[in-house]
Amino acid sequence: MIPYDKRSGKIWYNNELVDWQDVKVHVLSHGLHYGSCVFEGERVYDGSIFKLEEHTDRFFYSAERLGFKIPYSKEEINLASNKIISAQNVQNGYVRPVAWRGSEMMAISAQQTKIHVAIATWEWGSYFDPNLKIKGIKLNISNWRRPAPNTIPWDTKASGLYMICTLSKHEAEAQGYTDSLMLDHEGNIAEATGANVFFKDKNNDLHTPIPDSFLDGITRRTVIEIAKSKNLKVNERKIKPDEMSNFVGCFLTGTAAEVTPVSQIAQHNFKVCDTILDLSDSYQKVVRNKKAA
Repeated sequence: MIPYDKRSGKIWYNNELVDWQDVKVHVLSHGLHYGSCVFEGERVYDGSIFKLEEHTDRFFYSAERLGFKIPYSKEEINLASNKIISAQNVQNGYVRPVAWRGSEMMAISAQQTKIHVAIATWEWGSYFDPNLKIKGIKLNISNWRRPAPNTIPWDTKASGLYMICTLSKHEAEAQGYTDSLMLDHEGNIAEATGANVFFKDKNNDLHTPIPDSFLDGITRRTVIEIAKSKNLKVNERKIKPDEMSNFVGCFLTGTAAEVTPVSQIAQHNFKVCDTILDLSDSYQKVVRNKKAA
């Protein structure tokens, strides 16, 4: 795989299209040292960004929660996002808008720092190995927990929130798993390291944690809409880890993960059942502007 700093083409950087390898961030940027950085992850399907406006809305909300203002309008960011996928000729890939505080100040306070914005895009296939997605991926249970909602801006895509996700995923991979399930501060099931989680019971009802200390994913909301259109009951509630033995199916949802079946979480095994495969197929139809089954 080509390292991301060695790729070619253009990146939208502070309202200019800059050669990919010429985009620079100073080592003393506040965003690097103190985590004052927000981002989005968006998918391109057949040359179009799925739910671009919703992602941009969340991008601005995340910045506001971290106390800084993105120096462009939402319309300008939407136009820039479409401009860069056109410049890069990305048909089926990923878009990464990112905004961060610059290097004018180097301490906790950052009132006078410049806000930088960049948008990059590249062709990108499945987040998980396609063969694993067919069989279902395996997760361990992380030792790290999602923090209490009064300790972090939990409803944002702020870079600092993902540090424990990286630690969790690395530990899972070292143990032979694909990803890790994280619990919340109360010990309830929360999410995977970069995706929301759903379970299916023997009555074909779905259960998913209430997103009150972790991100309510755009893909999560889309899949709930699809499920309800199929007359599947969706229960949003607190879920204890020991309840997993009562479920027969499990899957993850996320912009990168899309709809990914899970075959195992720690000692709990799940079937990659028709209901989950049908939701995955219907999601693909929705994102490609085709009629869902």
